[in-house]
Amino acid sequence: MDRSDFCPFLYRFSLFYKRGCLFINIPLIAFILQGIPELIAVVTLAFVIVRIPLNWKRIVVIGSVIALISYTVRLFPIPFGVHTILQVVLLFLILTWFGKGDFSLSIIASLLSFLSLGIMEYFCLSLLMPVFGVNPEELFSNLLLRIIITEPQVLLMFAFAYMFNKFTKRRGNYNEFF
Repeated sequence: MDRSDFCPFLYRFSLFYKRGCLFINIPLIAFILQGIPELIAVVTLAFVIVRIPLNWKRIVVIGSVIALISYTVRLFPIPFGVHTILQVVLLFLILTWFGKGDFSLSIIASLLSFLSLGIMEYFCLSLLMPVFGVNPEELFSNLLLRIIITEPQVLLMFAFAYMFNKFTKRRGNYNEFF
């Protein structure tokens, strides 16, 4: 008798336990079509918040590297969620490096970017799953459907970063907001 007998819900969602740690099996195609664009969008928003000029080559490289590190970390037997903490810390360090050492703004930008991703992910999944008539079990078992339903959140992140960038350029200094 293995753990899937005790927790069939987790087994069906490609979630599994190994040495007491929860894992989610992410296919490589999902990583390429979902994970990398998602992190590029997060990095873009963080750059806009910190007011680092948007150099797309740099943003794509940083987002891809953070996504690759996160994907690799998820392969090890460590508790689920550690990869997210690592993503926040890596983004903070990168923002501090490129943002000329503004620690407080870098940590705020890092946390707000991932919070924005979580909020947009929640709303997109809440709205699109009923539209497509999909339950969570089907979503995790159908790779193509999972990629299609989660792409709008990435587009929303880019749109939000673009609008925020336009707003901050027009309004000026952050001190004027608060």
